[in-house]
Amino acid sequence: MGLLKRILEVFGAYKLYERWLYESIKNGEMPSHIALILDGNRRWALERGFEPWEGHRYGAEKVDELLNWCLDLGVKIITLYVFSTENFKRSNREVEKLFQLLKEKAMQYLEDERIHKHQVRIKVIGRKDLIPEDVRIVLEKLEEATNNYCSFFINIAVAYGGRAEIVDATKSIASKVLRGELRIDDINEQVIEKHLYTADLPKNDPDLIIRTSGEERLSNFLLWQCAYSELVFLDVYWPEFRKIDLMRAIRTYQKRQRRLGA
Repeated sequence: MGLLKRILEVFGAYKLYERWLYESIKNGEMPSHIALILDGNRRWALERGFEPWEGHRYGAEKVDELLNWCLDLGVKIITLYVFSTENFKRSNREVEKLFQLLKEKAMQYLEDERIHKHQVRIKVIGRKDLIPEDVRIVLEKLEEATNNYCSFFINIAVAYGGRAEIVDATKSIASKVLRGELRIDDINEQVIEKHLYTADLPKNDPDLIIRTSGEERLSNFLLWQCAYSELVFLDVYWPEFRKIDLMRAIRTYQKRQRRLGA
């Protein structure tokens, strides 16, 4: 009985705190684009005696919750750092499990009524040619099925690297110069932005970047787009991320003075 009472007390306190946080941020400026580095899945799993990929599975389930929270809060764009170009250096077994999980989640989202009810457009950003063909086919089906939606946006960074993105943009621009479609003197920041993976978003620069797990670095994520992003680092593994963690990060964002160089 005492344990049950303690659980109810803790749960009640959590709900009260969650409600207080919501009241404290609801009238402030809500970031329209939040990018998240979903870090700590492997460490979370290993500390519990699980295989590393089990942490990724729990992390994928957390993304389902994140979608609900962002829909509730009115965050229009979320970009998720799921698999980097450097992650290919991990064991073949873990990489295989990660891509299998990604395929399963893509198939799930094809039928997810939330995606279609709220008109969520899903796009994969990264070097898609590095993604296994069977996984890429399902991801492309998901992109096609949501291509005409424009109320909310989810970007899934897979086989992604910020430096690789800038290299690919540079190659695309150079090709246009060689074909005579673009003059060198016409190249400016706006031209470069139009050749990034995020070019067709209503707002390609994230207002807020959140990294979980306690690490404090960007790890090659959105290197061009993050120029004026607010950074929040949380000492919690991604599978343990809660709605109050998201709202605390938003509250931090709202308290900062965003002069953007002015």
